[in-house]
This record gives sequence, structure tokens and C-alpha cells, in this order.
Amino acid sequence: MYHNRLIPCLLLDNGKLVKTVQFRKPVYVGDPINAVKIYNDREVDELVFLDIHATRTHRRPDFEYLSKITEQCFMPLCYGGGITSLEDIGMLFRIGFEKVSINAAALEHPELIHEAAAVYGSQSIVGAMDVGKNLFGKAVVKTENGNHGTRYGPGEYARRLEDAGAGEIFLNSIIQDGMMNGYDYELIREVSESVQVPVIACGGAGSLQDCRKAIDSGASAAAAGSIFVFWGVNKAVLINYPDSAQTAELFADSNE
Repeated sequence: MYHNRLIPCLLLDNGKLVKTVQFRKPVYVGDPINAVKIYNDREVDELVFLDIHATRTHRRPDFEYLSKITEQCFMPLCYGGGITSLEDIGMLFRIGFEKVSINAAALEHPELIHEAAAVYGSQSIVGAMDVGKNLFGKAVVKTENGNHGTRYGPGEYARRLEDAGAGEIFLNSIIQDGMMNGYDYELIREVSESVQVPVIACGGAGSLQDCRKAIDSGASAAAAGSIFVFWGVNKAVLINYPDSAQTAELFADSNE
């Protein structure tokens, strides 16, 4: 059994906090360190930071800047972006991250997940996958911010990550990203039913009830960006998170 979690997913772009729609047109929404301080006060379950351009520009994680984030954070942290080696993973753990999310490198070098899980434990290694549609409308895993398709379907690729040693799957829907009209629940069900490890669903949340639906669809955690950085119909920038009573009510009687 796994404790259901509600996770803000924060996107980094050159040290700035941004939000995208369908992985495009990043909009500035604030300072990452200031957001961390607010989330500390809100007693957030966990935070995920993803550097959206590190892999595409062949840049390693900015360890110096990331250490400034971890110094201010009092909750579990996961980082993804530009991770290509066991050395990168070890450095991220040393500066204070509890988990690493491996995306593009997992596709090209699945042995990296296996090696990392052997050294650090599978519970700290997250296999990430971005899912979009190919020219025929079929769901496929994509890389490099959704610009390149692969031959892998979501369920098949999730099993590949699990077999490599990933202790969790981070499932992101490219099509639903930033749309705020609900997750791709069919996709969540397909992936969750394909693996035994927990699935973190991301992409599309427009309300807390959408997060609950993601859990009901098989996810162990609901990650979201827009609902935790925007507020109101006009999407005013406001870092926010429900209090403990709200989250308890949200996940009451959920299938854990």
C-alpha cells in the first residue's frame, strides 16, 4: 500500500520558475526558491523540479543552483533534467535530493537506471516518460520536450522502466500539459495496470477533484503545475497548496 500524494511539479528554465502548455511557450511564474519557502509553510508532501531545457541543450544539472534550493527545502525533493550518469545522480543526492527522475537517458541507456537502483535503491530512482500521439493518433512515448517520437507504447515502456529498476514511474501527458481540463485518465489506467510500482500522474489538473480522479484511475500520486502556481479564472500567479484537512478529505476512502 502507498500513501496517496499531491505533488507540485515545478519547471525550471535558466533558474526561473515557468509553466508550459503542451510543453511549449514557457511563461515566467516566479522565483523557485521563493516558491519552496511558501511550500514549506504549506507542508507539501513532496516537490518535483524538472529542468525543461537541460537535456535538449546537453547541459548537466546546475548543481550549484540546485543546492541553493535544497538548502531552503524542508520536504522530500525530486529532480529531473540533464541527468546522464551515475556521477550526476550521486551529486544530486549529496546536495539534498531524495529522488532523481530519469527521462531521456533511460531511453538511450536503461542500464543507468539499473546501476543507480543497485547503488542507491530503487525507491530513489524514478523512471520518467512523456506521452503524446503519433501521426496515426496512437499514444507513444516521446523525448526532447515531445519533439521526437519513439516506437514504445505507454504500457510497454512503463514495464521497461520497471524492469530496469525504477521504483516509481513519472507519467506526463504532453497533450494535457497546462490545459487544466483533467488528466488523461485512460493513459493513467493503462500505465498503472502495466506495472507494480507506484505511478505519479502529471499533466492536465484543473482542480483538486481532477487529482482525486487520477488516484481513482490507478495513480499513487497526482502531480500538477498550473493549479499550484495559478489562482482564479484569470490565472493570477499565486503559489498555493491545500491544507492538511483539505488533502485528507480529498483522498478519504481512496484506493491506496
